[in-house]
Amino acid sequence: MKYIILDLEATCWEEKNVQPNEIIEIGAVCIDDDLDVIDEITLFVKPSVHPELSNFCKKLTTISQKMVDDAPLFPKALKEFQDWIKSFNDDYILCSWGFYDKTQFKNDCNLHNLDTRWLKNHISLKHQYADIKGIKGVGMPTALKMEGLTMEGTHHRGIDDAKNIAKIFISCFNEWEFPI
Repeated sequence: MKYIILDLEATCWEEKNVQPNEIIEIGAVCIDDDLDVIDEITLFVKPSVHPELSNFCKKLTTISQKMVDDAPLFPKALKEFQDWIKSFNDDYILCSWGFYDKTQFKNDCNLHNLDTRWLKNHISLKHQYADIKGIKGVGMPTALKMEGLTMEGTHHRGIDDAKNIAKIFISCFNEWEFPI
């Protein structure tokens, strides 16, 4: 089994009513059964509905306009991500901090008329973490602190957040509930 710990960044604005949000970064790490991080991937994605990033989004994510301008559109980036997952020749479970990432993947797949069945094996580590600890849901930075772990990299960058989520995943591995 491979555990794909992922985090997405998407277009965003200071005002909340601009839609749709589109993925601009896919960050993921692959963890094997020995709980070793065996690979990672970062993919930037060029948004098609709102191709110009807001200043708010650029500041929040540190993703520049050039990074997305030089990136492929979602269908090509998704194929590259799926090919990366397939390269491990194993079953996989997608893990993210909350359901946002799965929902955003579904939204982008629907926007581009792409299959979403590959998302079926997904767990929300955020919700399970809250259940394990008997608390309300907390953000990833808080969970890191609760586990005595240090945040590394830049928060709101997909690959850095994925690496930090992976540390929580490994720390609590024996407590997660996985789909059968």
